[in-house]
Amino acid sequence: MIRSATSRVVWCTLLASLCLYQVSSAAKPNIVLLFADDLGYGDLGCYGHPTSHSPNLDRMSQEGLRFTQFYSASPVCSPSRAAILTGRYQIRSGIWPGVFGQSSVGGLPHNETTIAEGLKEVGYATTIVGKWHLGTGGNNHTYLPTTQGFDHYLGIPFSHDMCPCIICFYPNTSCYDQCRKGSAPCPLYSDDEIVQQPADLTTLTQRYTDAATAFIQKNAAAKTPFFLYMAYQHTHHPQFASQKFRNATTRGTMGDSLMELDDSVGQIMAAIKESGVDENTFVFFTADNGPSLTREVRGGNQGLLKCGKGTTYEGGQREPGIARMPGKITPGQITKELSGTVDILPTVFAMTGAKVPTDRIIDGVDMSNILFQTHGKSERSHYFYYPKNPEPTIGLYAIRDDTYKAHFYTEGSHCGHEYRDEDCWGSTRQAKHTPPLLFNLLVDPSEGYPIDNRTEEYKTAMISLQKVADNFQATAVFAESQIERGMSKDYMPCCTPGCSPFPSCCRCNKLPYSLHTSPRW
Repeated sequence: MIRSATSRVVWCTLLASLCLYQVSSAAKPNIVLLFADDLGYGDLGCYGHPTSHSPNLDRMSQEGLRFTQFYSASPVCSPSRAAILTGRYQIRSGIWPGVFGQSSVGGLPHNETTIAEGLKEVGYATTIVGKWHLGTGGNNHTYLPTTQGFDHYLGIPFSHDMCPCIICFYPNTSCYDQCRKGSAPCPLYSDDEIVQQPADLTTLTQRYTDAATAFIQKNAAAKTPFFLYMAYQHTHHPQFASQKFRNATTRGTMGDSLMELDDSVGQIMAAIKESGVDENTFVFFTADNGPSLTREVRGGNQGLLKCGKGTTYEGGQREPGIARMPGKITPGQITKELSGTVDILPTVFAMTGAKVPTDRIIDGVDMSNILFQTHGKSERSHYFYYPKNPEPTIGLYAIRDDTYKAHFYTEGSHCGHEYRDEDCWGSTRQAKHTPPLLFNLLVDPSEGYPIDNRTEEYKTAMISLQKVADNFQATAVFAESQIERGMSKDYMPCCTPGCSPFPSCCRCNKLPYSLHTSPRW
């Protein structure tokens, strides 16, 4: 009798587990990661900008959760992109110092696990649309996204200012800022093939958006869980826009570029809803680093924060962060909890059942408490700041906890030249602070009033921060630099290799589809 009852309990447990597994498998959430370029903390309407036209992102904020203390892992492009995809600070993956160039030899090492690779293991379709900036590998395609867990790729693999500027605004208005001369025209890749060179910036965003919406529709119809990484070229300089958005705002070229980005977000959100997967799709929007202040009014806005791109001041790394998932995330919330881009991977893996690597240090933490609980608390106690050009002999530039931020080093940036604050200028060299500068970010987010180092407040805060910084640095091993592997013209993407005069001869248009038509994949 006991054995029979026990057997029934065992079978019921097994059946319940099986049913739960089936429900979980069927309900795997779709993941959409929207990543802007050089967008400042103060650029969106929902973050306080008085003349930005960003109704779709503002609506996303109203329908979801808005972060006020969300950070990129780096104040420049390539390392911030490595960190968001791997959940690790960039020094661990070798994406330092600076950024990859058009002809860089190195790239994101294949022994790193990306979000895409983890999700493929649990049955996800994966696609990246837009800016990659983690290496190409030249004609061997060694480091393109299709070697890093993504089924498909459509995009320019680096910043579009790394190519000669041609036309930025419809129909034939030239770009307003200087770009890279002596380089090949910007290539547009479809998977590992260059299909257009130079890429047409006046149609690029809509082409990106068409690819993204087609991917959503296809996988929603097939009931296949999907991961879309939408990495916009907007709003990096030189700004560009299509006919619809040229002179469409009162904010000039930056406003036009931002409005086109926002419109793309709106089309993607509409595709999610119309495909019937709205309540099962987690969407997260943020940006890679702060605004390029040297571009003045065309460079973005950091709001009340100090400095911008290229610095470890708040304006360089604190970013907009917006999460949306109807029925799971309570709409209209604002969180002051400390979070960052390195937290995306462990959060997504927790949501999907993907396995977080256990053979390496993962710097991110799961944000589920913040996302899915009203007024939920962060599992993150500290955030660490590395400069655009980290040095193994120096390490951290700054650290913060939920209240205080300590600067061990500061320096300006070429992206802040001639800004009104000299601390932001490129001519402001690295300065070591002994004792460190300390700010209370809750009352002084602009980092304008350092706390007197003679006070008990300073001494108590610094004892705690210094201990955490020392413990972190003991594990922060710099991997071999991929960027210092150098550059070679043989790695410069060219759709007509061997042509002359190189590289200006690298030109083709092999697009197999037009706007508003799905790509072949």
